[in-house]
Parts: sequence; C-alpha cells; structure tokens
Amino acid sequence: MKRHALAFAIAASLLTLTSFSKAETIYLTSLDWPPYSGAELSSQGASVAVAKAAFEAMGHTLVVEFYPWSRAVNMATNNDKYLGYFPEYLYDSDEFLFSNPMGVGPLGFVENATKPIAWNNMSDITAFSIGVVQGYVNTEDLDAMIADGSIKAQAVTSDAQNVLKVAAGHIDMAVIDSNVLDYLLKNDPQVSATADKVRMNDKLLVDKELFMAFKNNANGQKWLDVFNEGLTKIDVEAIMAQHM
Repeated sequence: MKRHALAFAIAASLLTLTSFSKAETIYLTSLDWPPYSGAELSSQGASVAVAKAAFEAMGHTLVVEFYPWSRAVNMATNNDKYLGYFPEYLYDSDEFLFSNPMGVGPLGFVENATKPIAWNNMSDITAFSIGVVQGYVNTEDLDAMIADGSIKAQAVTSDAQNVLKVAAGHIDMAVIDSNVLDYLLKNDPQVSATADKVRMNDKLLVDKELFMAFKNNANGQKWLDVFNEGLTKIDVEAIMAQHM
C-alpha cells in the first residue's frame, strides 16, 4: 500500500510539474488608447482585460508593454520579445496574422457642434478637411480616398489632438471611436474643456471589430490558435462592458 501511495504521489508531482512547464508568459505591445488599452487604466483597459482573460483561460500569462502606436507596431514587427500587438483593425498584411474578433468599437467622426455635417456616401465628405491619427487603420474606402488625394486628411499623433483641432475649427471632422471620445471628454482636462463644442457625427462609419495581430510565422500561428480558443472560453462582451 505504501508503495502504491508513493507511486501515486510521484505521478501527481510529475503531472503538476508538467502542467506548470506548459504555462508560459508571453509579451505583446499596445498603446495608450483608453478605454481599450492603457498602462494606467483599470486592468489596463477593456481590450487588455479580454486578452489577459483569454490567455489565462488557456493557462498562460500575458504581459502587455505600452508604446506610442507607431512604435508599438514597429516593436511587434522587429523585436523577437513580442509575439504581436493589439488592439488593431483588420487589414491586408503579409507581416501579421489576425485573431478572431476580440471586441467591437463604433468608428465615426467627431465634428464641431455648431457645424454638423450631413453625409451619406464617402464622396459627400470630399469637400471637408478630415483629421486622422498617424498609423491608424480607418476604413478601406476612407483610407483609399485619403491615399489618392480625394479626401484632404491631416494626420496627428493622438485622438485628443484631433478633438482639439475640431473644437478650434482647424479641421471639419476627425475619425474617432465614439467610446474613445466619451472617455476623453470625461477624463482629459483639455478635451473636457471643449465638451460643448464637439460631438459625434450622427452617422457612423462602421462598428469596427477589434483584433490581435500576431507575427506571421509558426510561433505566431501557434499563439493565434491558443488565443482564439481562449476567446471561446470567456464572455468577451461582458468583460468589455465592465471596463468601458
């Protein structure tokens, strides 16, 4: 009996060690983009909370390191420490593999409250100056029209800068996620001071799905599969709502 008990204890210990050896810590980059991501936010933001929960559901630990957006993408591309970056909109890429959707954000325009703009098609906004954030993917149609010069776009480094430019009348509208605008109006002192001068345009561009972008290699594919399975084990909408 003692031999059987000892054998069982050894087997249990080996099983425990094996399961611990399979648990890994992985690193991804992100940006300060509240309420979705940010080093100072509760749980580091809604998208980070989803990502960590998905990996934890699969027995792994996620560490997110924050950089300005262009650098976050560059580090994810060129630094072997990182598996990829998020949150991102879906776009054609040879460098990255995209996960299943990990949330959704309503993308539209912030406009001057005294000069609301009515539009139905993208061609209707060619007469207006549009603000974008450098390095952000917007919509395929909008980005194509900016690229060919049909739409006059001005790029800045943050959503907050665009809101201030709209409030001051320097541009007509700027692309922004409505949840981001709500957060800035409540929490950024400079933007809050413009609360009576700006508003979301009545028409959204799209409810834009959010994704995780993994390096396009064997290791990226491995962790993409792990993350996607983890997403099936959690309530993404509930976690997003909790952190908005």
